[in-house]
Amino acid sequence: MAHGPYTHVSMSIDPGQRPRIGISFYASITQARARVLESGRPYLVLESDEADVTVSATGAGPVTTDDLDIARQIFNAAARYLADCERIHAEHTQATDSAA
Repeated sequence: MAHGPYTHVSMSIDPGQRPRIGISFYASITQARARVLESGRPYLVLESDEADVTVSATGAGPVTTDDLDIARQIFNAAARYLADCERIHAEHTQATDSAA
C-alpha cells in the first residue's frame, strides 16, 4: 500500500469550551524555518501545501520563561524525531540492500 503525503486538519467546538484545532502533517512539510522579526520577536513556521503552523512568543510579546521552556521542548522533540527518522531510514535501507 502506497502512502502519499497529506495534511489532516480538524476542529472541535464544544459548548462552554474554547475551540480546538488539530493539524497533522504526514510527510507533506515543504519547509521548516525560524526567524526573528524586526520587532525582536522569534517565530517558528512549519509549512505544507495545505497549511502553515506558526509558533511565537506568548501573546506575540516579549519572550517569557514559559516561552523558553516550550522552545526547549520543541528542540528536544525535533531532535528525537530526527534520530527516529534516521534510525528507521537506515533500517529500511539495510533491509532493502539485504534483500537485493
